[in-house]
Order: sequence, then C-alpha cells, then structure tokens
Amino acid sequence: MKAFILAAGHGTRLKPLTDIIPKCLVPIRGIPMLQIWLEICSRAGIDEVFLNLHAHAEVARAAVRQFQGGPRLVLSEEPTLLGSAGTLRKNRDWVAEEKQFWVFYSDVLTTLDLEKMMEFHRSGSAAATIGVCRVADPWRCGIVEFDERNKVLGFTEKPKNPKGNWAFSGVMIATPELLDAIPEEMPCDLGFHVLPRLIGRMCAYPISEYLLDIGTMKNYQEAQDQWPGLAAQIGAGR
Repeated sequence: MKAFILAAGHGTRLKPLTDIIPKCLVPIRGIPMLQIWLEICSRAGIDEVFLNLHAHAEVARAAVRQFQGGPRLVLSEEPTLLGSAGTLRKNRDWVAEEKQFWVFYSDVLTTLDLEKMMEFHRSGSAAATIGVCRVADPWRCGIVEFDERNKVLGFTEKPKNPKGNWAFSGVMIATPELLDAIPEEMPCDLGFHVLPRLIGRMCAYPISEYLLDIGTMKNYQEAQDQWPGLAAQIGAGR
C-alpha cells in the first residue's frame, strides 16, 4: 500500500516555528509530525510513502535520515509549488499499479483507524473516500454535504455561507479516477479544483476519533495539551 504525505507548503501560519524547519517537522510533545505520520502508516500496513518538499527541504532530508524503520520514503523537492492536486498528477506514475492509495495532509494530527476507513472504501466503488469531521469554523474549510448512504452531494472550499459543518479532514483514499479528474493547469488544488468535480462519485467517511489540523498556532498549542498519543489509536499494535 502506498501513501502521499503532502508537506510542501510554507507553513506561514506556524511562524516563527517554520522560519527554520518545514511544517512537517514541527514537534508535538517533542515528536516531529512527520515521524508521527510514518508510525501511523507503518501500523496501517503502508509500506511506501511519497513526501513532497519545498520550504527547508534540506532540513527535512536530514531529518528523515535519522528515522529508523517504517515505510520506504520517496522524497521529491518542488522548486515551484504544484499544489496538492498538482503533486498527485505529476507523480501519478508512482501509483500507476495501485487500485487505491492514501493522501494525507502533513499538518493533520489524528488517531484515526486507517484500516477501518479502508474497509469502508473497499465496500463500495467510489472514485475517492474523504474523511470528514465536524468543525467550529466551516468558512475556513472544505465543506462536504452527504446523504444517509455517505454519498457526497456537495463540496465547497472555504464557503462564505457554509451549508453545514462537516469538513474535509485532510485524509483521503484516492483512485486512478480521481487522478483523471485533475486539470493540467498548475498549481492545482484538491479542494478548489478537483473534489468539486467528483460530486456524486465520492463517499464521506465521518471521523469520530481525535483529529486536529495543527496549521495555526492556536491549534498547534492546543495539540500540545490534548494530543492523546498514538497509544490511543484504535487498532494500535495490531
């Protein structure tokens, strides 16, 4: 099983932390976010991870050399940011033989049971299954509307007048059908340019476990106090 961990953003909302390190290395209780993600991947049977880099790429390269065990890493530096969807499109050959693969936003902290989410995805035939969670600030997020069968009926990125508070979590299972929906223009964003094209062909997976986007200093500080650790992950150690 393969996974993209999208980590190339500047992390401007996490300054001054990201003045000297990439956002994927900001520590949660002393452990870099990327190390947490690699442990999550390892527990879920993900054996290959594609990590895109941009800001402080050399720092990230040095850091991953210190990580022991875990999935095999493929590092790709983007001199010019491609956007979340652009990275997938440019590197689609890496997942050419995969029926499905994971996409993770590196600034998401979670105890989500990936195996259960994959079981849910495989029970259907969706072009993508997107993890969703309730948020207090829906105007800052990609808002998802879905029916009682979890079929996605609407997706709006950062709406001025949100129709609900179920937001895309930054965790997704994708397929070649999603890759085919990515426009050629670069940079290209999943939330603005791709997921709205797949309305009616995606499923939503409500997340009940701990999940927090640490992309702001407020949430980052909250994570230091509330993160339960990977020992709390459902299925941990299986």
